[in-house]
Amino acid sequence: MSKRLYLDHNATSPLRPVVRDAMVAAMEGAHNPSSVHGEGRAAKRLLEDARAVVADILSAPKEGVIFTSGGTEADNLALYGLVKGPAKVRRLFVVATEHDAMRVPAEALAGEGATVETPPGTASGTLDLDRLADRLATYDAEADGAFAVVAMLANNETGVIHPVEKLGPLVWPKGGYVVVDAVQGFGKLPLHFGNLGADLLTIGAHKVGGPVGVGALLTKPGIGLAPLLKGGGQELYRRAGTENVPAIVGLAKTAEVARPDDYAALGSLRDALEAGLPDGVTVWGKDAQRLPNTSCFSAPGFSAETQTMVMDLAGFAISAGSACSSGKVRQSGVLKAMGADDEAASSAIRVSLGWDTPQDATERFLAAWAKEYSRIVNIHPAHPREGGNPIPQQQVPAFAGINGTTGT
Repeated sequence: MSKRLYLDHNATSPLRPVVRDAMVAAMEGAHNPSSVHGEGRAAKRLLEDARAVVADILSAPKEGVIFTSGGTEADNLALYGLVKGPAKVRRLFVVATEHDAMRVPAEALAGEGATVETPPGTASGTLDLDRLADRLATYDAEADGAFAVVAMLANNETGVIHPVEKLGPLVWPKGGYVVVDAVQGFGKLPLHFGNLGADLLTIGAHKVGGPVGVGALLTKPGIGLAPLLKGGGQELYRRAGTENVPAIVGLAKTAEVARPDDYAALGSLRDALEAGLPDGVTVWGKDAQRLPNTSCFSAPGFSAETQTMVMDLAGFAISAGSACSSGKVRQSGVLKAMGADDEAASSAIRVSLGWDTPQDATERFLAAWAKEYSRIVNIHPAHPREGGNPIPQQQVPAFAGINGTTGT
């Protein structure tokens, strides 16, 4: 029996052995970095060394690195800190394809004095910069209040990359802030905090082989934030709570070893996968710049729930949309925002490659997926795709549904 193939790295990537080893070493002397004794000072050195590594690799100010429990907390802190803090942000422009970790807290803040607007996007899933520029041209910060534009660097479902580096010239002249969720881009794309034009930027470790439960919010100097978690002076009073030193050491090690060039090399595998899909399958964001490890496609007649289930039984771990929905398969709001109809949105799956993906991943996945696609949809798999390759010929039984039932 073939070894299971894990193709859900955008949800969580398996922990890299070198990262695990660094964390284990840190655990052996795990102490409270706020303590003044020798053990506490040793923990403090580990903490600050990790902060320096993250700052250096991302070209960010060291004092601007705030460690959190993950990307979601960092997103929440960014928005809460701007709305409740000295910036007194009163309007949040949140891209329609944004992750719930940004969208949901923004909506919650809408009930606490802030207003949320959704800038229009394009059919390819990117932010429409021209229409945003038109909206901001008439924006009066003195009359309407301070504002922030919130945009992901790379979408977790489609891999589509937003041109976030172009936001600053639109936002800053109006006195606004740029908030970038770079959780999916961290380690996969070259990240230079200054060049991205973000005032606040969030990262997490576990999408590229780092530990779950650790992330960071990066801020420019001089941006005051109201703390989301209160009760201690850690992280310069911006995030209360004893720092998880072993996890933070793991984040720093992940930043060192997760190389964008390695992920760029996965683009050939992703492209081969998409070239092998049959006619009638829609690849989302194909005409936009995307993460090289990510493919999201819809197969009408083959529901996302069914695909994830039968492929799991066949030994492949894939996902439908975001993995942050309590384990439930739901229709993708990202694809709906890109113009997908109900059928397309409900039949979309995501395949995401990672640091341990083998070179035969595409061939193995296509062979198994084609067999299930033919069985469920009752379509012969050998359909050439324009500009691509046919799915390999399979000997498949007549359509019988899942587990011998008569449909799905």
